[in-house]
Amino acid sequence: MNTNILYHQAIQLLEKMIATPSFSGEEKQVADQVESFLNTYLVPTTRKHNNIWCYNKYYDTKKPTILLNSHLDTVKPNEQYKLNPFDPTIKDGRIYGLGSNDAGGALVALTATFLHFYAQKDLPFNLCLAATAEEENSGQKGIRSILNDLLPISFAIVGEPTTMQIAIAEKGSMVLDCLATGKSGHAARAEGINAIYKAIKDIQWFSTYVFPVESNLPNPVKMTVTQIQAGQQHNVVPGECAFTVDVRFDHSYTVKEIMNVIQNHTFCDIKIRPNILTPSAIDVLHPLVKTGLAIGRKTYISPTSSDQGWLEMPSVKMGPGDSARSHMADEFIFLAEIEQGIAIYIELLESIKPYLASSATQPLPALQSINEN
Repeated sequence: MNTNILYHQAIQLLEKMIATPSFSGEEKQVADQVESFLNTYLVPTTRKHNNIWCYNKYYDTKKPTILLNSHLDTVKPNEQYKLNPFDPTIKDGRIYGLGSNDAGGALVALTATFLHFYAQKDLPFNLCLAATAEEENSGQKGIRSILNDLLPISFAIVGEPTTMQIAIAEKGSMVLDCLATGKSGHAARAEGINAIYKAIKDIQWFSTYVFPVESNLPNPVKMTVTQIQAGQQHNVVPGECAFTVDVRFDHSYTVKEIMNVIQNHTFCDIKIRPNILTPSAIDVLHPLVKTGLAIGRKTYISPTSSDQGWLEMPSVKMGPGDSARSHMADEFIFLAEIEQGIAIYIELLESIKPYLASSATQPLPALQSINEN
């Protein structure tokens, strides 16, 4: 299929997606749009919850299957937006709108790539395209809910904004709900124990503590306080102060080790939210990585996490856009980034054909697990 046509169709799909609110858990309408778009090209789709997936026309069980995955959902727009987050505005070579960069651009580029190969015969691989839900909140009804429904996957490309470079490893993540407890009292008298003051001490520790790390290696654990809630009215000393901590970590520390350090340095009560994303990595000798390097891509370790953390097969994170624009006000992606993304995805899959054609005699490297319990 003509890539120029695919590019323009991808932009039109992205415009529809931006115009449709799709917060985590509320992706039905945008899932309908993606499903309808694929059906327009006579691609049979399967749906579970708000997840859509499909396979190339000439699927062959004897061949390895490559998963092309990105997510449908977005975070909620922050208060600093000046543009309408649901108005897909094209200006100065950019398309603005919530989810344009994270990860609408990657999703439509992967969709266009899938359609490019969809009806090709004699491919040395199969393709499975999966547009999935609830990535931003690590929800139960996202990609995890369909992994057992998919036909066997050999390896995956997870579409996230990486400037089309290849993330060969990414950090895990967990969320901590913290509660500092004091004692309520009247603000005009020396009564009570101010829970906010108690919380400040722990928040200060979270903001300054650095986990020990070997020289010349990146920070293994990043802790960021992202929410705080306390007080009911101006003249009452608050008895409780709740705050939330976002924790990103690599394989240097297990969850248990991280929590031991935190609990030894703080005084608040801490609960770990379920759905911890574990760090992951792919063997640098994997054909996907070797092919990426051969076509001029660079590799790096991603400081962010994604649905890649749920996958139990080798995977890379790779897509158009820039991670620095994710969750920012007036989010955008360059149109040229999407066009280039489609071209690079296609080049990557074309270039990996020789590796997979001989994979029957040379098994693919397995997942290089750095997941921690």
